Amino acid sequence: MLRFMKNKILIPVLILSALAAFFSFANGNDGTTSDQRKELILQTVMKAIQQNHLQPRELNDSFSSTIFNKTLTSLDYEKHFFTQEDVDQLKKYQYKLDEGDGTEMVHFFDDMNAAFNKRIDQVEGFYKAILDKPFSFNGNDAIVVDEDKEAFAANDAALKDRWIKYLKYRTLVKYVDLKDAQKKRQEAKDTTLKEIKTDAQLEADARQAIRKSIEYYFKRWHKLGEDDRFTIFVNDITNSEDPHTDYFPPDDKKRFDEQMSGTFFGIGAQLKDDDGKIKIVAILPGTPCWKQGDLKAGDEILKIAQGAAEPVDIQGYDINDVIKMIKGPEGTEVRLTVRHVTGVTQVIPIVRGKVEQEEIFAKSAIINTKSGSVGYIYLPEFYSDFQNINGRRCAEDVALEVMKLKKSGVNGIILDLRNNTGGSLNDVVKMSGLFIDQGPIVQVKSADAAAIPLNDQQAGTLYDGPMAIMVNYGSASASEIMAAAMQDYKRAVIVGSTTYGKGTVQKVMSLDEYRGWLASLMGKTVNYDTIGSLKLTIQKFYRVNGGSTQLKGVTPDVILPDPYAEIEIGERKDKAALKWDEIAPANYRVVPNPVHSQELAALSKKRVDTNPAFSLVKENATRIKEAEDKSSYSLNEAVYHKELDEATAIGKKMEEIEKKATPLDVVNIKDDLAKINIDSLSIRKNNDWLKNLKKDFYLAETVNIVNDMMKYNMKVDARTGMK
Repeated sequence: MLRFMKNKILIPVLILSALAAFFSFANGNDGTTSDQRKELILQTVMKAIQQNHLQPRELNDSFSSTIFNKTLTSLDYEKHFFTQEDVDQLKKYQYKLDEGDGTEMVHFFDDMNAAFNKRIDQVEGFYKAILDKPFSFNGNDAIVVDEDKEAFAANDAALKDRWIKYLKYRTLVKYVDLKDAQKKRQEAKDTTLKEIKTDAQLEADARQAIRKSIEYYFKRWHKLGEDDRFTIFVNDITNSEDPHTDYFPPDDKKRFDEQMSGTFFGIGAQLKDDDGKIKIVAILPGTPCWKQGDLKAGDEILKIAQGAAEPVDIQGYDINDVIKMIKGPEGTEVRLTVRHVTGVTQVIPIVRGKVEQEEIFAKSAIINTKSGSVGYIYLPEFYSDFQNINGRRCAEDVALEVMKLKKSGVNGIILDLRNNTGGSLNDVVKMSGLFIDQGPIVQVKSADAAAIPLNDQQAGTLYDGPMAIMVNYGSASASEIMAAAMQDYKRAVIVGSTTYGKGTVQKVMSLDEYRGWLASLMGKTVNYDTIGSLKLTIQKFYRVNGGSTQLKGVTPDVILPDPYAEIEIGERKDKAALKWDEIAPANYRVVPNPVHSQELAALSKKRVDTNPAFSLVKENATRIKEAEDKSSYSLNEAVYHKELDEATAIGKKMEEIEKKATPLDVVNIKDDLAKINIDSLSIRKNNDWLKNLKKDFYLAETVNIVNDMMKYNMKVDARTGMK
């Protein structure tokens, strides 16, 4: 039985009275129609939300209208299919979706899905004729690109006109690319350029390329079946509660678990979709296909068989469907029929095994400076293998990286949480405890309960020396808890830009277990096939100083220029996001040797103001804001090319600055070299990683800040990290 259900004491009378109707047809698999199953899913999801969400929305006309509009725009976000005529016909549901215990929602979905399928077939019927005729790029026409400001096409004629402009714009972009590429090859006197094509030939090539792209686009739409669209619809409902309440069909829940753990059972090959062909990008070291040895990068997968079963031709399959077929239980066999780059076809049997996604795990490096060495830890996710007691956990891995850096004698440590979207709450509490000597790390609060502090119970610290944490707009949830705790304790200096603003706690609940619990109240049993899971917002995070990280995020001590500084981004952009608030602070004490954040910020500002790279970032932020506000693009070649040149000029300036800048001296820890040198792919990935770190000017400035910290700290024992 679910733990959160055990904690319930009273069940609302209205819910009990509704259960009889809820289970009137929900007691078996036999004879259940598709619409009945949809109603069951919707009923279960809505009851779970109303009973367990932190702040459930009232089911009324406002709720119904929100779902109505959100569903239309999420399914047709570019407004390329529905017309206003379609919308008008569906408007009978706009204020009825909160009625009928799910029946009106199902009727709306069925009618909307039928209208959408009709429009897909209609557009597919005329786009080829549009692309049969050459486009002229000398006029003054433009395409609207702001979906929020653009209404649905009024009728069929307006829909076709919208597609003419859309295909013309796509062709213009490709045509200019081809034209510029040919010009560069001519200027470089490329001897492999056998033919100089005319503008008319290049325009025809561009249309042909777009035709192939659109053909594949429609194949994808046709493969997105009714169940997939229904999942989108259910998530439109859950996301109207808040952006992080999500419905998972059974397969999606499995992928979510794999993402959190960083492990799955498969063969260990990275795939890509190359114009409808599924090809191998890379073989991951140490994985089943690496050990088997026959599968190579560049191979095309033609068929897939489960052991000795009949192979399935996968031509035209979506890449996600191919991945599902390749993954499977540990120890089972999958047989891939592949075409090697040599043209030879081979059937390759591979026994599935555990695959670890090394790219999400913590890793470290050493940055050598004139003032001494600085340790760098990269943490892309707060991962934790909840399904395996012996699985990888980020708190333990970061502790190992800290110990390796201490052994290497670094004078300070940088923890990079940029673009880390969060993960395990338990791990962020344990990880924070590596750097403070006991105390609360974060407070969590349910709707009608007192806040609960989550404490670091471990006495002492693993590392107590100078420390900086890098964050940006992509740092969310657990990353914000970590940054906020270290900021409140004044343990580390936070560097970068304001974080995402996700300050809510989610719990994944099985909808089948939930239904079983509801059934038990009525003395009934259920034996349906699984209907999925719900990731449900049940609590809010609060800093130890009492403020929420929700919506506002964490403002760094040292703010560095950010390309997205002038636009709304992250949680703040979502209208369904829960609001910011604050509670009483927890009982905590600032560390004995707090960071001097104001002095560090002042020193950093002097460097940043004279740094050409950061000046260029500010310039780019202005351009991004202008692009955000822009609602249309010209379909005139000269005008488009001028705008393109202006946009690429910043990139060229940045390349020149990087060439002139002195790169960071970044090296691997000696203890890691044996693992890195396991094969050529691992070596190449590591070299690419180090190369990017060496030219990272945000990291370079953070290194300067850590060196500044040395001036305000007592001497640090490089062997222990203790003062």
